[in-house]
Amino acid sequence: MDAGGGGAYSSRTAEEVFRDFRGRRAGMIKALTTDVEKFYQQCDPEKENLCLYGLPNETWEVTLPAEEVPPELPEPALGINFARDGMEEKDWLALVAVHSDAWLLAVAFYFGARFGFDKESRRRLFNMINNLPTIYEVVTGAPKKPSKEKTSNSSSKRKTSSRMGESQTKVAKILTPKEDEDSGADEEEDEEEHENTLCGACGDNYANDEFWICCDVCEKWFHGKCVKITPARAEHIKQYKCPSCSANKRARA
Repeated sequence: MDAGGGGAYSSRTAEEVFRDFRGRRAGMIKALTTDVEKFYQQCDPEKENLCLYGLPNETWEVTLPAEEVPPELPEPALGINFARDGMEEKDWLALVAVHSDAWLLAVAFYFGARFGFDKESRRRLFNMINNLPTIYEVVTGAPKKPSKEKTSNSSSKRKTSSRMGESQTKVAKILTPKEDEDSGADEEEDEEEHENTLCGACGDNYANDEFWICCDVCEKWFHGKCVKITPARAEHIKQYKCPSCSANKRARA
């Protein structure tokens, strides 16, 4: 299969094209979040024009654009490596994310045109895509962030202190559960407050039965399972740094 993954693709329905979209999206999110250090290193400005491809099997690849003209699939943004050292890393990643969103839409609706989707199929495909957060939203944490972190059994909560402007570091504290008569109302309030929060690694929405942890540097929230942090381990972390922020620190060093 070529870098774009289009050579062996034979979907005919909106649902199949959406599965392809979702797989490619997952791969690109990995490149820009959990695999960001590897992605950063591969985007060497000394190399030729490079592109970021998301593949249907939820992996990613940084490589040269396809040689055939016209290409099998629409091409992603060309030369993403050239801007790497000319701007702040977070801004560069956000720029790559925007272009990745545009490419994913182009590929999905290329398949729609190729397979002769009618108006209803195109609408169904768009609605499925639109129900997912964009890569840009996942990478930048654009949706609102929660103010608390909940463990899977709701038996403990973790709360950060004031923002960096008020103190140099945020110290995590374990809060004791409130009285039973108040717990139900509190959980409903938390559910409403957190429902638009997205995991900075996988892009899925907040769920009140999952353990989440907030990065004390970029303030993005993550499923514990996505960053390999358990509730027990979190209690011993004074300042948590997500994989992206940890990689940024090593790169500057």
